[in-house]
Amino acid sequence: MSTDVKAVTWRRSSFSNGTGGNCVEVSGDVPAIVPVRDSKNVRIGHLIFGAASWTALTASLRS
Repeated sequence: MSTDVKAVTWRRSSFSNGTGGNCVEVSGDVPAIVPVRDSKNVRIGHLIFGAASWTALTASLRS
C-alpha cells in the first residue's frame, strides 16, 4: 500500500531524548492508518500501521 504522507504533521515520541537520539515520529492525520518514521533518517521512508494494530502495539509496549 502506498500512502502519500508529505503533508502530514509528524509528532515526536515523548521518550525521545533531547540530544536527537531515539526519535520515533508518528502522524495521526490520516484516517485508519498511522505512519511511523525515524526522524534521524526520514529519507528511508516510513512504516504504515493500521490504526487498530498501532493501538494494540502501543498498549502492549505500555504494559
